[in-house]
Amino acid sequence: MLGRLNHVAIAVPDLGIAAARYAETLGATVSEAVDLPEHGVQVVFVDLGNAKVELLGVLGEGSPIEAFLARHPAGGMHHVCYEVADLAAARDRLVRSGARVLGSGEQKIGAHGKPVLFLHPAEMFGTLVELEEV
Repeated sequence: MLGRLNHVAIAVPDLGIAAARYAETLGATVSEAVDLPEHGVQVVFVDLGNAKVELLGVLGEGSPIEAFLARHPAGGMHHVCYEVADLAAARDRLVRSGARVLGSGEQKIGAHGKPVLFLHPAEMFGTLVELEEV
C-alpha cells in the first residue's frame, strides 16, 4: 500500500522569509507560492530531487497552520506525506483496521492537484500523515 515519501511539511510563521532562506542560504530550488483556500494554507515546495519539503503558511482565518503556529510560534514539522497507488483502497483498509481518517473521510485535492487524505496523529505515533494518490 505505502509508496515513497512525497514530502515533509513544515509550518512557518512567514512563508516569504522561509522560502528565501531555503533558496538563498541553502541554494535550493523553490517553487512560487500557491494558495490552497480549501485547506487554509499557502504552500511553497522545495525540490530535493527525490522528495520535497513543503513550506506551509497561513491562508485566511481559521487556517490549521494558524492554530499550529499558536502552539509553535517558531514553526515546525507539520506532517509527512506518503504516496499510495489507490487512495480509496488505502482509506478503506485503514478504516477497517480502526485508524481514524480526519475530516469526513472523503478525499480532497491537495497541492499537487491529486487526491489526498490525512490520518489522525494518534494513529501514527504523534505524526500527522498525509496520503496522496499517485
